[in-house]
Amino acid sequence: MRSKGFTLVEILVVVVIMAVVISLAVLSIGVTGRDSQLDEESRRIEGLVDLLHERAVLEGRDFGLLIEPTAYEFLVYEPARGLWLRFNDEHEFRHRELPKGVTFQLELDSQVVVLKPIERKPDSDAAPPTPQVAIAASGEGTPFRLTLLREATRTRTSVDGNAFGKTTIENSNQPEKPT
Repeated sequence: MRSKGFTLVEILVVVVIMAVVISLAVLSIGVTGRDSQLDEESRRIEGLVDLLHERAVLEGRDFGLLIEPTAYEFLVYEPARGLWLRFNDEHEFRHRELPKGVTFQLELDSQVVVLKPIERKPDSDAAPPTPQVAIAASGEGTPFRLTLLREATRTRTSVDGNAFGKTTIENSNQPEKPT
């Protein structure tokens, strides 16, 4: 005759299922409260800008960073034609879109720059606009602060670059206070 109640195996199965669900929830939210997408994108931008600073000096070429409200791409200056050209030769310097809900804010000389989207025509060979951030062959660059902002949570992280090509990241775990 079977008594009423749960067996030890049934209880253990329920505990294991609860543990898996709780661990997935904690991993998706993030234990530290940091926005991993913002952190990853800011590290990517910092690394690519650092790499182009090194290449600019080694190759004696000028590069640029063209920033849109939700995208960015790297350009190379072609002195023979006097034009900035898209730097599509290498996959890592391609045009990149930010994750959904993330936007850029650019500051040059402590002034916020209005970022406008660039209309792209796939069959057009038109030169892109002049980049906002220049990376010169001398190793110098445009001082900038590029902030990535998640609109929903107002969380932000910034990539700062000085005139000597040194970049740093300022992560923020705290949402921006509404003004």
